[in-house]
Amino acid sequence: MAVPKGKVSRARRDKRRSSVWKLQAPTLSRCTQCGELKLPHRVCSNCGFYKGKEVIKVNAE
Repeated sequence: MAVPKGKVSRARRDKRRSSVWKLQAPTLSRCTQCGELKLPHRVCSNCGFYKGKEVIKVNAE
């Protein structure tokens, strides 16, 4: 049975986990129709277009 040889200090343990908290911001791309920032491979929430085609109708308010 595997048994640790000695206690791992808090500093040593936390050093190993230090890279876990780093998050990346989502990459944004511009809509080809209206120029609004949007997530890639998603329908534009501003104009409703995806790859130059209107996918959903958006109310102009």
